[in-house]
Amino acid sequence: MTKPSTKLPPAWHFEQGPIRPPSEAHSLLLRVSRNCPWNRCTFCPVYKGSTFSLRSVEDVCRDVDAVAQHLDLLRRKLDEVDCDTQGVLQFLHDRLPPAQQAPFRAAAHWLTGGLQSVFLQDADGLVIGPAKLTAILAHLQATFPWQFRITAYTRSPTVLRFADEELTALRRAGLRRLHIGLESGCDAVLEKVHKGATRAMHIQAGQRVRQAGIELSEYVMPGLGGRALSERHARDSATALNAIRPDFIRLRTLAIPEGIPLYEEWRRGEFEPCSSVEIARELLLFLQTLDGITGELASDHVLNLFEDLTGTLPDDQPRLVAMVQSFLDLPAKRRCLYLVGRRGGLLRGLQDLNDPAREAAAQDLCRQLGATVDNVEDICRSLMQRFI
Repeated sequence: MTKPSTKLPPAWHFEQGPIRPPSEAHSLLLRVSRNCPWNRCTFCPVYKGSTFSLRSVEDVCRDVDAVAQHLDLLRRKLDEVDCDTQGVLQFLHDRLPPAQQAPFRAAAHWLTGGLQSVFLQDADGLVIGPAKLTAILAHLQATFPWQFRITAYTRSPTVLRFADEELTALRRAGLRRLHIGLESGCDAVLEKVHKGATRAMHIQAGQRVRQAGIELSEYVMPGLGGRALSERHARDSATALNAIRPDFIRLRTLAIPEGIPLYEEWRRGEFEPCSSVEIARELLLFLQTLDGITGELASDHVLNLFEDLTGTLPDDQPRLVAMVQSFLDLPAKRRCLYLVGRRGGLLRGLQDLNDPAREAAAQDLCRQLGATVDNVEDICRSLMQRFI
């Protein structure tokens, strides 16, 4: 491949998108497309009102080159001085022209994070197609000649447009992990939320990613089926994952902010959200139904009921089931205390209630908000809006 020019034309500017998975917090964020090519899911607030577009390979490679230039500068300057790293970064940043500050910040963030991973944005990193993606991967590997992980979000329908040999070629070119929003393995739920994929499509796409040797992270959304479909959502999601056998299962509990279609359905009485206890029962059934998974369960999001519901399957499965059951076994007032503390950002899991200082802080918040067993769900929904 001919190396793209490093000359930065006036039309070019460095870009990064709005989101990435929590597990990619220290990654270099490299935007290969803008927004979401589907953008119809009723539960997602991220790209509503935004137009999807592809970036050119040349512009993406210029982003890479810009980061590389600043990375070289940073390494030289940090080697020359013996003082506070953040102070040096701020000093250098403030002396750059505005157009160069964004790639400088990206380079600094990546350097201080260990230079271990690159995440291809936005909502679907594979949608640009195999030829363009391979060109970008090749330029990344040539520009940064050390071992690092390259990952991306994608959608099951997009994966199914790739031939098996194309997926394998992407892995050989450096793509190490894909993040797919399963959300649910229940066709009734998928259809209701306009996911644009069926259970069969999710299973086939997941299996093909795994067969290509690419790590797979599947996302499940507790509560997405509402009260009407909660049990089916839990069971069908678990059995779909049993068929896929992903490397990671990541939980992202449903929240319903204003401005999304699902919020309007809720207002019209067409969707009835699960209570916290019902979410816990759904999680319990989901965990009990998982079978044959040899990967990681992660609850790495502030919206989840238990942030510490993490472990390696199947070894930790009994412990995880017991954790959820212990919440359900709590007296109502104690459960109310946990819910307010959790949704207020004071508690990560049930064990935090054993910390006198954390428990006292949760009790203070309950008093401030006037939380009771009867109104705790309304209070928790209000608190959750801060984290969306």
